[in-house]
Order: sequence, then structure tokens, then C-alpha cells
Amino acid sequence: MVPPLLHTYNTGGSPQATMTKPEVGDRAPGFTLVSHEMKPISLKSRRGRNVLLAFYPGAFTSTCKREMCAIRDTLADLEELDAQVLAVSVNDPFSNRAFHDDNALSFPLLCDYTRRVIRRYGVVHDNFAGLKGYTAAKRSVFILDREGIIRYKWISENPGVEPDYEELRRQLKKM
Repeated sequence: MVPPLLHTYNTGGSPQATMTKPEVGDRAPGFTLVSHEMKPISLKSRRGRNVLLAFYPGAFTSTCKREMCAIRDTLADLEELDAQVLAVSVNDPFSNRAFHDDNALSFPLLCDYTRRVIRRYGVVHDNFAGLKGYTAAKRSVFILDREGIIRYKWISENPGVEPDYEELRRQLKKM
């Protein structure tokens, strides 16, 4: 039985921001990325469990640190909801490894240094931090069900805005 569709949120920005793809109800685009441990991890390998897929702009930025640590601190709650966390940034595995270790994170940090995955998910932040030509991921969260269908989507145009962690738990409880 397929659970009902949940919600899509987009926190402002340009009219194009609301046209991001994929949408709630779509199968999440597949990918394989190298982790902070230099090991390939595929989204498909996570089927059978709910997935909280968190895109973050960059390792060692203050908001990203708060976000990843908040997720780390609620990981037991998320696991009780049969959810696993995958976090994705455009950082290289070496930076992500240091960020992972410095913050005692307990979930994989995936490296989209080619930026292919952030393009497929529609979470591209061009000219990040005013750096012309530098592309990072928009802070965003996709919640996928056990079959890989997107049941919730939140994308922020403002990299300083964190997701509503309580809302993420509420959405997972519905699944």
C-alpha cells in the first residue's frame, strides 16, 4: 500500500524556485556518490527503509554545522521511525571527512563534487555566498518512503534557514 502524498514546502525566492523537480509523489532520482570514507553509496541500496536526504551547502559553515549536529542529536528518534540519514554536499571527501569527524556525525556525508545530483534534484545554488561561478547545494530535505518515492520536500532559498526538525519527525511518523 502506498502512503498518501505529504507536503511540499519552498521558502520563498524566485518564481522558478517553485518549479524544482522532482516533486512529491515522484520516484527520487537514483545516484551513487562517494562518501566521506571514500566508499560508494547508492540511494538504491537504502530501499526498504525511509530515507531523510539532506542537502547542505558546505562543510564547516556555521548553519551547516548546526543542521548536521541537530540531525545527529535526533538520530535515535529518526531510527525509531525506520529512517536513515544521507547528507549531500558539493564538498570533496577529504573536507567532508574532517567535518564528519570534527562533529562526531554518525551518518554518511556524500560528496557531489561534480554537482550532478544537486542538478537532478533541482537544489542548485549558483554564485553561493556571492562567489561568482561557485555552485553549492541549496539547503533542502527530501523524505523518501521505503520504495524510494518522495513523500516530503523542503527547499530553502536562504542558506541561513534550517529545516523545522519537528516537522521532519512529524512527516516521518505519517509514513
